[in-house]
Amino acid sequence: VLSGCGVYDGTEIHEASAVLVHLSRGGAEVHMYAPDVPQMHVIDHSKGQPAEAESRNVLVESARIARGKIASLAQLTTADHDAVIFPGGFGAAKNLSTFAVDGKDCKVNKEVERVLKDFHKAGKPIGLCCISPVLAAKVLSGAEVTVGHEEEEGGKWPYAGTAGAIKELGGKHCVKESVFSLTPFYEAHVDTKNKVVTTPAFMCETELHNIFDGIGAMVKNVLKLTGK
Repeated sequence: VLSGCGVYDGTEIHEASAVLVHLSRGGAEVHMYAPDVPQMHVIDHSKGQPAEAESRNVLVESARIARGKIASLAQLTTADHDAVIFPGGFGAAKNLSTFAVDGKDCKVNKEVERVLKDFHKAGKPIGLCCISPVLAAKVLSGAEVTVGHEEEEGGKWPYAGTAGAIKELGGKHCVKESVFSLTPFYEAHVDTKNKVVTTPAFMCETELHNIFDGIGAMVKNVLKLTGK
C-alpha cells in the first residue's frame, strides 16, 4: 500500500523498492494499491519546502512507483491476498493518516483502517516499516511494533520521539536495531499474536544497505507468517 511518491510527502521510494525486491526474491505475487485522495500537501524535495501552488493525488503519484500497475485502495480485499505491507515515508503520516499534524490524536484514512482491521481479523500478516507502524498502533490496540530506539542518541535516531507517541496511541513499542545483531529477527520485530511485523528502516541514520536488509527481514517474516 503506497502513500504517494517521495519521502517528504508520500512513499519513501527506496523503502518501496526494497519491499518489492524482497517480495520478488521470496516468490510473491504483488499487487499495489493507494488511496484515491488528495495529498496533504506537495513538497519540493530539492528545497524541503512546501510547493504552495501545487496539489497532487495520492493514487496518481503512487503509480510512478508502481510503473502504472496500481489500483485504488478501496479495491483491496483480504480474500484476494495473503498479506499486506505498508512502506514508510511521510505519506504514511500525512496521507494515510493525520499523524504528522495530530500525533496521538490522529485519524487514519478510512480505507487504510478497513484494510488493517480486515487483515487482522482474518489472521493474515501485516508488514510495516519506518513511520508506518503508527498506523497499526492506532488501529490495532495493543499491537507490538518498532520504530527503532527510544532515544535520539546524538542524532542517530532523529525520530525517536515516535516511540513515545506509539505508546500514547495504545501500541507497545519494542526497541530494535537498524543493523544486524544476534537477535533472532535482527532488525524486524514480529508480533506473533497479531501477526504484525515491523522494522525501523529510515527512522535510523544508517547506510542504505542496512535499511535494505532490515526491510528484507520484515518481508521474510511476513511471508513466513502466511504459511505458504
